[in-house]
Amino acid sequence: MSRIVEGRVVIVTGAARGIGRGHALEFARQGAKVVVNDLGAEVDGSGSSTGPAGEVVDQIRANGGEAIANGDDVSDFEGARRLVESAVEHFGDLHVLVNNAGILRDRMLVNMTAEEWDDVIRVHLRGTFAPLRHAGAYWRARSKAGEPVDAAIINTTSSSGIYGNAGQGNYGAAKAGVAGLTVIAARELGRYGVTVNAVAPAALTRMTEGLTRWQADGPQDFDPRAADNIAPLVVWLGSDQARGITGRVFNVRGGVISVAEGWRAGPGADKGARWDPAELGEIIPDLVEKAAPNVLSDGRTPEA
Repeated sequence: MSRIVEGRVVIVTGAARGIGRGHALEFARQGAKVVVNDLGAEVDGSGSSTGPAGEVVDQIRANGGEAIANGDDVSDFEGARRLVESAVEHFGDLHVLVNNAGILRDRMLVNMTAEEWDDVIRVHLRGTFAPLRHAGAYWRARSKAGEPVDAAIINTTSSSGIYGNAGQGNYGAAKAGVAGLTVIAARELGRYGVTVNAVAPAALTRMTEGLTRWQADGPQDFDPRAADNIAPLVVWLGSDQARGITGRVFNVRGGVISVAEGWRAGPGADKGARWDPAELGEIIPDLVEKAAPNVLSDGRTPEA
């Protein structure tokens, strides 16, 4: 078996269950040394436990791999710093950061509380920024010291953020922020030898098991809903084979991978002077008519 991340040191946040667990196990199977980070909280962010992360570490070690558990809260700035330091102190370096931790507090906007908004934004957006910031600073320092850097960050966004989904205003806003942060971080950290990409995964996990579209379709040899299906792309993005890929967002579900194409300027009009609001009644509807329609929640273009 080819081990495409042999010897690389990898942090995976939210790695005790679901998609993150699949990442941690596959990185280890492909030869990486893994820091399994998880607060051990419930889907809504309540509670904590070190047990699930320890179980993943035990499984990796039982399979002959190297791993340690870490229970720091990635949305806490100092906790994220300790997480990065734990990888370097234990394994001697850091090569890959996978930002995967997340919670759900789904609610229609007119019913959402400020706490539900803040909690989701904090875990997803700040919980991506804080580890990214500390890992980026580590790699920048190495680069400025003249040491070679071959590093990768893989963030987790969502179709709810890049395409939109009713009932997930807080989650979608956070995940849209993660996608935007990915593009910006790629531009900032490229000079130091760091690639930054994101994946928008679709899989059956604790966070999605209540959604109608994830109900069982009957037994089959290959389950496209399985959480482990996301890991191969993430591991590849963390390997040296992906050095030329940065600033991209990928959709992945089952055996399907596609590139998510971001916002881009469409049809426009230039008066060459300040517009009068009354003039725009003839201009804006025409521009919208010429523009591509907003995609559906799964990224597909609506049929005409």
